[in-house]
Amino acid sequence: MGADNLDLEACLEEAKAFHGDLCAGIKLGTRMSILGLQSIGIDDPKGKDRKNIIVFAETDRCVTDAILVTTGCHPGKRTMKIFDYGKMAATFVNLKTGKAVRVFLKNKDGDKKLTREEIESSPHSDDFVMSPPEDLFNVVEVSVDLKPEDLPGRPLQIVTCSICGERIMDKREVYRDGSILCKPCAEGSCYYTLVDKAAEG
Repeated sequence: MGADNLDLEACLEEAKAFHGDLCAGIKLGTRMSILGLQSIGIDDPKGKDRKNIIVFAETDRCVTDAILVTTGCHPGKRTMKIFDYGKMAATFVNLKTGKAVRVFLKNKDGDKKLTREEIESSPHSDDFVMSPPEDLFNVVEVSVDLKPEDLPGRPLQIVTCSICGERIMDKREVYRDGSILCKPCAEGSCYYTLVDKAAEG
Protein backbone atom coordinates (compact mmCIF):
# COMPACT_ATOMS: atom_id res chain seq x y z
CA MET A 1 0.00 0.00 0.00
CA GLY A 2 2.83 2.39 0.87
CA ALA A 3 4.35 2.26 -2.60
CA ASP A 4 1.02 3.28 -4.15
CA ASN A 5 0.92 6.43 -2.00
CA LEU A 6 4.18 7.58 -3.59
CA ASP A 7 3.49 6.43 -7.15
CA LEU A 8 5.20 8.97 -9.39
CA GLU A 9 2.51 9.21 -12.08
CA ALA A 10 -0.30 9.60 -9.54
CA CYS A 11 1.66 12.22 -7.59
CA LEU A 12 2.43 14.15 -10.79
CA GLU A 13 -1.24 14.18 -11.78
CA GLU A 14 -2.27 15.47 -8.37
CA ALA A 15 0.42 18.17 -8.40
CA LYS A 16 -0.58 19.19 -11.94
CA ALA A 17 -4.23 19.55 -10.91
CA PHE A 18 -3.27 21.70 -7.92
CA HIS A 19 -0.69 23.89 -9.68
CA GLY A 20 -2.44 24.24 -13.04
CA ASP A 21 0.20 22.72 -15.31
CA LEU A 22 2.95 20.11 -15.35
CA CYS A 23 6.00 22.34 -15.62
CA ALA A 24 9.59 21.35 -14.90
CA GLY A 25 9.36 22.72 -11.35
CA ILE A 26 6.35 20.54 -10.58
CA LYS A 27 8.08 17.46 -11.95
CA LEU A 28 11.29 18.16 -10.05
CA GLY A 29 9.44 19.04 -6.84
CA THR A 30 7.37 15.87 -7.00
CA ARG A 31 10.40 13.71 -7.58
CA MET A 32 12.33 15.52 -4.85
CA SER A 33 9.47 14.92 -2.41
CA ILE A 34 9.17 11.22 -3.15
CA LEU A 35 12.92 10.81 -2.73
CA GLY A 36 12.92 12.79 0.51
CA LEU A 37 9.99 10.89 1.99
CA GLN A 38 11.48 7.53 1.10
CA SER A 39 14.82 8.57 2.58
CA ILE A 40 13.26 9.28 6.00
CA GLY A 41 11.06 6.18 6.02
CA ILE A 42 7.70 7.80 5.23
CA ASP A 43 5.50 5.85 2.83
CA ASP A 44 2.01 7.17 3.65
CA PRO A 45 2.41 10.95 4.12
CA LYS A 46 -1.30 11.75 3.92
CA GLY A 47 -2.44 8.74 5.93
CA LYS A 48 -0.82 6.99 8.87
CA ASP A 49 2.33 9.14 8.67
CA ARG A 50 0.61 12.52 8.31
CA LYS A 51 1.52 13.67 11.84
CA ASN A 52 5.12 12.55 11.54
CA ILE A 53 6.43 14.97 8.90
CA ILE A 54 7.73 18.51 8.70
CA VAL A 55 9.19 19.89 5.48
CA PHE A 56 11.42 22.94 5.03
CA ALA A 57 11.14 24.28 1.47
CA GLU A 58 13.86 26.65 0.24
CA THR A 59 12.01 28.50 -2.53
CA ASP A 60 8.61 30.07 -3.15
CA ARG A 61 8.35 28.74 -6.71
CA CYS A 62 6.57 25.83 -8.42
CA VAL A 63 8.60 23.18 -6.65
CA THR A 64 6.99 24.15 -3.33
CA ASP A 65 3.49 23.49 -4.69
CA ALA A 66 4.65 20.01 -5.67
CA ILE A 67 6.14 19.44 -2.22
CA LEU A 68 2.90 20.59 -0.57
CA VAL A 69 0.76 18.26 -2.66
CA THR A 70 3.03 15.21 -2.49
CA THR A 71 3.77 15.39 1.23
CA GLY A 72 0.43 16.76 2.43
CA CYS A 73 2.36 19.35 4.46
CA HIS A 74 0.98 22.92 4.65
CA PRO A 75 2.20 26.20 6.16
CA GLY A 76 -1.19 26.62 7.83
CA LYS A 77 -0.80 23.27 9.55
CA ARG A 78 2.73 24.29 10.60
CA THR A 79 4.08 21.19 8.87
CA MET A 80 5.69 23.18 6.05
CA LYS A 81 8.16 25.98 6.66
CA ILE A 82 9.21 28.16 3.71
CA PHE A 83 12.61 29.82 3.72
CA ASP A 84 12.97 31.65 0.44
CA TYR A 85 16.64 31.04 -0.24
CA GLY A 86 15.94 30.76 -3.97
CA LYS A 87 17.21 27.18 -3.99
CA MET A 88 15.76 24.04 -5.53
CA ALA A 89 16.03 22.23 -2.21
CA ALA A 90 13.99 20.96 0.71
CA THR A 91 14.59 19.20 4.01
CA PHE A 92 12.29 16.38 5.08
CA VAL A 93 12.01 15.49 8.78
CA ASN A 94 10.50 12.34 10.29
CA LEU A 95 9.23 13.61 13.66
CA LYS A 96 8.79 10.08 14.99
CA THR A 97 12.34 8.87 14.35
CA GLY A 98 14.16 12.20 14.18
CA LYS A 99 15.72 11.31 10.83
CA ALA A 100 16.09 14.27 8.45
CA VAL A 101 17.50 14.63 4.94
CA ARG A 102 18.08 17.61 2.70
CA VAL A 103 17.44 16.96 -1.00
CA PHE A 104 18.81 19.46 -3.50
CA LEU A 105 19.22 19.72 -7.26
CA LYS A 106 22.70 18.99 -8.54
CA ASN A 107 24.52 21.91 -10.13
CA LYS A 108 25.07 21.10 -13.81
CA ASP A 109 26.10 24.65 -14.81
CA GLY A 110 29.09 25.28 -12.54
CA ASP A 111 29.64 28.99 -11.85
CA LYS A 112 27.87 30.12 -15.02
CA LYS A 113 25.38 32.94 -14.49
CA LEU A 114 22.13 32.31 -16.35
CA THR A 115 20.16 35.33 -17.57
CA ARG A 116 16.39 35.35 -17.78
CA GLU A 117 16.63 35.11 -21.58
CA GLU A 118 18.85 32.04 -21.33
CA ILE A 119 16.55 30.40 -18.81
CA GLU A 120 13.46 31.05 -20.96
CA SER A 121 15.14 29.79 -24.13
CA SER A 122 16.41 26.60 -22.48
CA PRO A 123 13.52 25.08 -20.52
CA HIS A 124 14.25 21.83 -18.74
CA SER A 125 13.52 18.93 -21.07
CA ASP A 126 11.64 15.81 -20.05
CA ASP A 127 14.86 13.88 -20.55
CA PHE A 128 16.46 16.04 -17.84
CA VAL A 129 13.64 16.23 -15.28
CA MET A 130 12.85 12.53 -15.62
CA SER A 131 16.48 11.41 -15.29
CA PRO A 132 17.28 8.85 -12.57
CA PRO A 133 17.05 10.54 -9.17
CA GLU A 134 20.74 9.95 -8.44
CA ASP A 135 21.57 12.01 -11.55
CA LEU A 136 19.31 14.88 -10.50
CA PHE A 137 19.60 15.21 -6.74
CA ASN A 138 22.00 15.10 -3.85
CA VAL A 139 20.64 13.67 -0.60
CA VAL A 140 22.45 14.45 2.65
CA GLU A 141 21.46 13.53 6.18
CA VAL A 142 21.05 16.60 8.38
CA SER A 143 20.02 17.56 11.88
CA VAL A 144 17.20 20.08 12.39
CA ASP A 145 16.79 21.85 15.73
CA LEU A 146 13.01 21.80 16.13
CA LYS A 147 11.79 23.86 19.06
CA PRO A 148 8.39 23.30 20.73
CA GLU A 149 7.15 26.64 19.33
CA ASP A 150 7.90 25.43 15.78
CA LEU A 151 5.73 22.31 16.00
CA PRO A 152 2.08 21.86 14.99
CA GLY A 153 -0.55 22.58 17.62
CA ARG A 154 -1.90 25.57 19.50
CA PRO A 155 0.42 28.52 20.21
CA LEU A 156 2.47 28.09 23.37
CA GLN A 157 1.91 31.75 24.22
CA ILE A 158 0.63 35.04 22.78
CA VAL A 159 2.09 38.42 23.76
CA THR A 160 1.65 42.03 22.69
CA CYS A 161 4.22 44.27 21.01
CA SER A 162 4.83 47.34 23.17
CA ILE A 163 5.28 49.59 20.10
CA CYS A 164 2.60 48.64 17.54
CA GLY A 165 0.22 46.90 19.93
CA GLU A 166 -0.20 43.89 17.66
CA ARG A 167 -0.32 40.32 19.00
CA ILE A 168 2.61 37.94 18.50
CA MET A 169 2.27 34.15 18.56
CA ASP A 170 4.68 31.25 18.81
CA LYS A 171 7.54 33.01 20.63
CA ARG A 172 8.42 35.16 17.64
CA GLU A 173 8.82 38.24 19.85
CA VAL A 174 12.05 40.06 20.65
CA TYR A 175 12.91 41.26 24.17
CA ARG A 176 14.78 44.56 24.30
CA ASP A 177 15.43 46.82 27.31
CA GLY A 178 12.61 45.15 29.23
CA SER A 179 10.11 45.59 26.38
CA ILE A 180 8.41 43.02 24.17
CA LEU A 181 8.68 43.83 20.46
CA CYS A 182 7.54 42.17 17.28
CA LYS A 183 10.36 41.56 14.80
CA PRO A 184 9.44 44.44 12.43
CA CYS A 185 9.40 46.94 15.30
CA ALA A 186 12.62 45.52 16.71
CA GLU A 187 14.38 45.68 13.35
CA GLY A 188 12.89 49.01 12.27
CA SER A 189 11.86 47.62 8.89
CA CYS A 190 9.17 45.52 7.29
CA TYR A 191 8.14 44.22 3.87
CA TYR A 192 5.42 46.89 3.60
CA THR A 193 5.24 50.67 4.02
CA LEU A 194 2.16 52.42 5.36
CA VAL A 195 0.50 54.77 2.88
CA ASP A 196 -0.19 58.24 4.22
CA LYS A 197 -3.74 58.90 3.03
CA ALA A 198 -3.70 62.48 4.32
CA ALA A 199 -0.63 63.30 2.24
CA GLU A 200 -2.28 61.80 -0.85
CA GLY A 201 -5.29 64.10 -0.46
